Amino acid sequence: MKKTDLLKRTVEHYDIKKVNVVPMVDMMAETAFQARNLATAAKYVDTMVADKDCGIILTLAGSLISAGQKQIIVDMMRCNMVDAIVSTGANIVDQDFFEALGFKHYQGTQFVNDNDLRERHIDRIYDTFIDEDDLRVCDDTIRAIAEDLAERKNGARAYSSREFIKEMGAYLEKNGKVEDSIVLEAYKRDIPIFCPAFSDCSAGFGLVFHQVDRMNQGKPYLTIDSVADFRELTAIKVASGVTGLLMLGGGVPKNFVQDIVVSAEFLGYEVEMHKYAVQLTVADERDGALSGSTLKEANSWGKVDTAMEQMVFGELTTTLPIIAGYAYHKGSWKSRQGKRFAQIFEKGNTLKAEGYAEPAETVAR
Repeated sequence: MKKTDLLKRTVEHYDIKKVNVVPMVDMMAETAFQARNLATAAKYVDTMVADKDCGIILTLAGSLISAGQKQIIVDMMRCNMVDAIVSTGANIVDQDFFEALGFKHYQGTQFVNDNDLRERHIDRIYDTFIDEDDLRVCDDTIRAIAEDLAERKNGARAYSSREFIKEMGAYLEKNGKVEDSIVLEAYKRDIPIFCPAFSDCSAGFGLVFHQVDRMNQGKPYLTIDSVADFRELTAIKVASGVTGLLMLGGGVPKNFVQDIVVSAEFLGYEVEMHKYAVQLTVADERDGALSGSTLKEANSWGKVDTAMEQMVFGELTTTLPIIAGYAYHKGSWKSRQGKRFAQIFEKGNTLKAEGYAEPAETVAR
């Protein structure tokens, strides 16, 4: 088959606004197993949205944007249901930023000869296809953004991933091809996005090229500082006080955002554990890996309160539309204002460092 035959049918993004799932979720609450867990999770998400004091942090892991979940996240951002995002680099760069440049993900099949795909410059994510030539444009756009930053006054320095992704948003505002983009919407709404493992995606290729090229020219280059990510997320926790987590998958984003409670305590702040926490995952807790560790386990480390926490064991493309759709159609977001956490960093460092605090509830790590 020709490349054009394989890259024909695009992945379409789910629209939670079209179907009111509230009655179905309410019925699920009266059943059992994961249906009841999902209903509980949906109600906790709605509760954290209704809590005007709560800063809501969304984490993204796995391949979500390529699987048609982008519009859900964008709609949640537009409805002030998300105040900060912690993500893998792939969701933000290879997928969302990639689509914002005008490229597409395509419906494919896992029953295919992958060597044939490679020869046609087609990359596969399970049953979706991506044009490798388009991805290389994405890689080079990241390089160009880095080069532009480095050429500015004092621009060749260490940046948090949030700072760099903000520059990506500014680039899209001028050069983007579509309005529905997580990176662009975050830029417009002062929603900080963090990718603690930022180089583990297309950003890595562009940034490696940027560094090598400037080293060969004897010029200073920029780099990404994951410690700055941790510090800035800690500042958000301190500023917000009450926080809630909606964790899609596990991995680095999940552990990173849970750890900011301990980080704040280490600096000397007496902060609350995350008051609300919902995780959607298919990972198993029995191997000790953090993607599957339960929220009750996180409580033993002093990270998550157990009053309103819920694990939902199910694949994200089936569970997220229902939970997000429930929160959307319940309408608690209509009276909620976004926290605009990105504005915190316009003030410079706001944190103190006075030593480890010992909260009344726990001194556990």
